Amino acid sequence: MAHTAQKPINWQNFITVVSVGILLGTELLAMAWAAGWALGGIFQLPPDMSIGLEVIFVLIGCYAVFKFVRAALLVEPLRT
Repeated sequence: MAHTAQKPINWQNFITVVSVGILLGTELLAMAWAAGWALGGIFQLPPDMSIGLEVIFVLIGCYAVFKFVRAALLVEPLRT
């Protein structure tokens, strides 16, 4: 089996995708956590339900960050 040489990593694209992923991730996860906390307070939900809302929103935020990074890698390929 022939071994093909991989192209070198484009470090500028790598740093861009990682930086934007970290920035978007912190913003989305903080917003999701705060939304769960706020809705729990507004509707005077028990603490368990508030934590449940926070967990659901954080999971949705994690999925959104994952989809964003996948889309960013299509635009900014790591190996060019």
